[in-house]
Amino acid sequence: MRKVYTHKLLLVEYPSDISGLPRYNKLMAIICPTVTAFSEHEYKEQILALKPFAERIHIDLMDGVFAPTVSPDLAYVWWPHELTVDIHLMYKNPMDHLERLIALKPRMVIIHNEAHVHHMHFAAELHKAGIEAGLAILHDTPVEYAYQIMHSFDHILVFSGNLGHHGGHADLGLLDKVQKIKAHHPDAEIGWDGGINDENIVQLMQNGVDVLNVGGFIQKSGDPHAAYDKLIQLL
Repeated sequence: MRKVYTHKLLLVEYPSDISGLPRYNKLMAIICPTVTAFSEHEYKEQILALKPFAERIHIDLMDGVFAPTVSPDLAYVWWPHELTVDIHLMYKNPMDHLERLIALKPRMVIIHNEAHVHHMHFAAELHKAGIEAGLAILHDTPVEYAYQIMHSFDHILVFSGNLGHHGGHADLGLLDKVQKIKAHHPDAEIGWDGGINDENIVQLMQNGVDVLNVGGFIQKSGDPHAAYDKLIQLL
C-alpha cells in the first residue's frame, strides 16, 4: 500500500467506493491557503505569495450572480504545476463551465448545494475525468438538505465565510454540521471555509475538520509565509 506524505499530514491510500479515485485515511488536518481575487493582477499576486510554501491551495471563483463578487474568468486561471489545487466554484450554473474546469485538471472541484445543477451528474462527470468532487453547504442551509446527494461527493465543505470575500466569521456553532456529516457520510473529507485564524484552528481540527481553508489570516497578513507557519505549529 502506497503512503503519501505532506506537511503535517500522513495519508494512507485505500480504494474509493464513490469514484474509483484513491481515498485517504486522514490522520491530521491540512492547512489549505485560499486565493480570492477580483482581477488577473491580484490573482497572480496571491498565487505567487503562496508558491514558496503552500502544498495544496483553495481557489475561489465567483460569477457575480451566485456570489456578489466576480473573479477572473476561467480562461485566466492557472497555478504552478507543483501545487495541488481545489477549485471552489461559487457559480449559479456550474454545468455551463464543466468542460473548462476539467481541462484545468485540478485535484477537486467544489460546487454549492444551493447551485442550479444536477449535483450527482456533475460529480459523476468529474469522477470520469479523474477529479474529485466537493459539495459546499452555505451557513444557513441545514445539512440535512444535502443528505440525498452527499454520498456522490468525496468532500463536504462547511461554509461559514463571507461569500466571495476573504475573511468572515468562523461560526463555531456550525461544528454541529461537521458531526452530522461524519455520521451520514463517514468516508467524506470535511473542509471548513470562513474565518479560520490562530484562535480557532485547533478547535476546528479537534472537532473533525480535515481541511482548513485559510484566506484572510494568511493573505492579509504582512508575511503570508510566517502566518502559515504559525498555524502549522498549532496543529
